[in-house]
Amino acid sequence: MDRPAASFPEDYRTPTGVKGLDDVLGGGITANRLYLVEGTPGTGKTTFSLQFLLEGVRHGEAGLYVTLSETEAELRAVARTHGWSLDQLQLFELVPEAGLDPDQEQTLLHPSEVELGETVHGIMERVETLKPKRVVLDSLSELRLLAQNPLRYRRQILALKHFFSSRDCTVLVLDDRTSAPGDLQLHSIAHGVISLDQTATGFGAERRQLRVVKMRGIKYSGGYHDMSINTGGVCVYPRLIAAEHPGTADSRLFATGVNGLDALLGGGLVPGTTTLLSGPAGVGKTTTAVRCMVSGLERGERAAFFLFDERLPTLMMRSAALDMDLQPHIDEGRLRIRQIDPAELSPGEFATAVRTSVEVDGAGIVVVDSLNAYLQAMPEDRHLTLQMHELLAYLGQQGVITLMILGQHGLVGDIRSDVDLSYLADTVLLLRFFEADGEVRKAISVVKTRTTDHERTIREFRVDAAGLSIGPPLRAFQGILTGVPTFRGDTAPLMNMTSAAAAAHALGEGSDGASDE
Repeated sequence: MDRPAASFPEDYRTPTGVKGLDDVLGGGITANRLYLVEGTPGTGKTTFSLQFLLEGVRHGEAGLYVTLSETEAELRAVARTHGWSLDQLQLFELVPEAGLDPDQEQTLLHPSEVELGETVHGIMERVETLKPKRVVLDSLSELRLLAQNPLRYRRQILALKHFFSSRDCTVLVLDDRTSAPGDLQLHSIAHGVISLDQTATGFGAERRQLRVVKMRGIKYSGGYHDMSINTGGVCVYPRLIAAEHPGTADSRLFATGVNGLDALLGGGLVPGTTTLLSGPAGVGKTTTAVRCMVSGLERGERAAFFLFDERLPTLMMRSAALDMDLQPHIDEGRLRIRQIDPAELSPGEFATAVRTSVEVDGAGIVVVDSLNAYLQAMPEDRHLTLQMHELLAYLGQQGVITLMILGQHGLVGDIRSDVDLSYLADTVLLLRFFEADGEVRKAISVVKTRTTDHERTIREFRVDAAGLSIGPPLRAFQGILTGVPTFRGDTAPLMNMTSAAAAAHALGEGSDGASDE
């Protein structure tokens, strides 16, 4: 039950109505204070402030929107695009249409002395009449122009702040950063400052971010948080801090469903660990990850698959051809696959999607395919490493089995990666091509694991209509991981490749240029 507006205590937190922002602020903003929301045109200030007022309506608080720059019709048009109605809000255009009549030279332009006083008086008068609990003043740029000098401008803002403080209302003032660079007058006056930013990228959607510059008396999450403007309003994706989400992990080993792979791993996968599957395109990284995931689904686990590279229909069709049909698990609600366009998704939004899969959907297995595409969503490699460190630490604390796929450049010989994340992983599976007896074959090995005494051998593996199968150790070969193997035995201990198996293998791999990745 909502608290009556008149009985708010001094430290009552006012919810902002902006999804994710209250998490950043630890519950909301302190009631009955004046806050600055700043950002260049197009960053979402108007949408942000309308959400703030509509949240007040849901709590039984009267809201007033004072506009010095936009018309009421424009505000209602913005609201309609988000499916909102502003009928329960008071919208006040400070300069009515009649004020633009040439016969009425009393405009917001000249003389500034008179116009500034009338403007401020008009705001105060409307607040006195309506007695709102939430007020938005859009925007301060006009007041700055009317004041003409910093001293008069500061005095007027201080007067408004004092006026509002005695009226028990929470106020957002909007500013479009048209002041001189380095002008922090508003920052020093406001109780809190929220900055909205947008950055154009070389390709894809612009990057939107929010930062709490200042918030008196509140412990908040600092730094930049990704943000988006969707139908329904502004949504903030709080930066993931793993230490804020402690948990416990099961120490039991879970089988992958492939005996040879379990032997390589020292018994299977451990909850709360991250496994990195690394190798060139087409070597079988995605197929191996899907096999491990399906094994978990068959024992009752829930899973989330984040698909960056491949088309979802291709993944579904190929998995079914390899005796790993994913559709039944999707139909039963145990598996959710989300296809992601890295040009449109920010890292913060991705981290929030992963958290939702774990905390809301109950996923015990998370697959990211692949890190190469995720890298493209990041402005710098350093940021990718920091983000992945926090994300993997969070998943580990929640006891989630994480499978990450990292594609490497080249097929044989000198093989490189866009970024080295092997030190973040608990287990590293290395997959390689090698040539023997005139055929291109595949090898798999575990080069690192922190949880089990893993097998140090290199084994051949094959993908066909029967699924994934692992052969015996390739002890007669040297140099397989380099892509240039040397055979030093009498007879090659290789897996049989009959014509029927070869045909099934070709069906499983596909021929459209997209490998089993």
